[in-house]
Amino acid sequence: MTKRIGILTSGGDCAGLNAVIRAVALRAHHGHGWKTVGIRYGTLGLLERPVAAVDIEPNRLDAGVARRGGTFLGSTNRGDPFAFPMEGGRVRDRSGEMLDGLRSLALDGLIGIGGDGSLAILRRLLRPSGLAFVGIPKTIDNDVAGTDRAIGHSTAVAVATEALDRLQPTGASHDRIMVLEVMGRDAGHIAIATGIAGGADVILIPEIGWRLANVTRHVQNLRAGGRRTALVVVAEAAGNSDDAPDPADDAPRKHGVGDWLALRLMAATHAEARATVLGHVQRGADPTAEDRMLAAALGAHAVDVLAAGGRDRMVAWSNREVIDLPLESIVGQSHTVDPMGALVRTARALGICLGDEE
Repeated sequence: MTKRIGILTSGGDCAGLNAVIRAVALRAHHGHGWKTVGIRYGTLGLLERPVAAVDIEPNRLDAGVARRGGTFLGSTNRGDPFAFPMEGGRVRDRSGEMLDGLRSLALDGLIGIGGDGSLAILRRLLRPSGLAFVGIPKTIDNDVAGTDRAIGHSTAVAVATEALDRLQPTGASHDRIMVLEVMGRDAGHIAIATGIAGGADVILIPEIGWRLANVTRHVQNLRAGGRRTALVVVAEAAGNSDDAPDPADDAPRKHGVGDWLALRLMAATHAEARATVLGHVQRGADPTAEDRMLAAALGAHAVDVLAAGGRDRMVAWSNREVIDLPLESIVGQSHTVDPMGALVRTARALGICLGDEE
């Protein structure tokens, strides 16, 4: 009998998801003669009766699928199976209903594409079923432990860098300080990569404690030296990084740090400052070539892991190779920017202010 494997996308969307789905279906078909069933809307699709699922036809997966952003299966970042939101503010454990829906599909294995939170939830949900499960890491934040790169990160950096490239000439035309706030949750991967690639003067990330006075002084020195504009990249959670009792201690802890910083820099330097918050445009772009290649490599390997009898595993990109590792080794862990790592050292070598030094 032909084996059937399922695939779903869970958590926030990002570029490269369609490329993963395509790679899984093609490898299952060409490499093993298996059928692939796509589950719609992440775990929410498992609550519908019949389950919201579609057979994925390999012949329909042309190159156009790989280069499209989003996920044609849909996704969800709400509805914890173990504390599912109900009317009236109540929550209910609906994990059993989801497992019943999963069993109705008669699958031989499941591949889940998600970030650290989604993979942890899927692992917990599937444990009682005994179904073989392999996770594929995706997130623009690049904060999944165990992998050098997560699908979607490259595209988010490309979008943010293009934004910085566009802000530079308008800032120079008006002698303005241009502040760009990028996403990343509690990690500064997008900010540090964007800042270096886009030629920023200041980069602020949550992994490095910073002082507003140091940032202000750096910008003032630039202006005193004849540069009338400055580019500042700040991670959305960088407001968490300042623990020192200085004027930055009222920085917002989540989001809004870009606007806050622009106002403070304007007051301190007497120069005009403008903030741009990119938000979800970092998620919705067509994937870069790097993200498409990563998606293809991880998707194909995930199928091969199932074929080899693997279960409770995650595929990853490490030292330019595709590997797989136990999911238990990454659950509850986080991959953040190394304050002593290569990108931070590069930023310092280029004279970029990280806010921790005068």
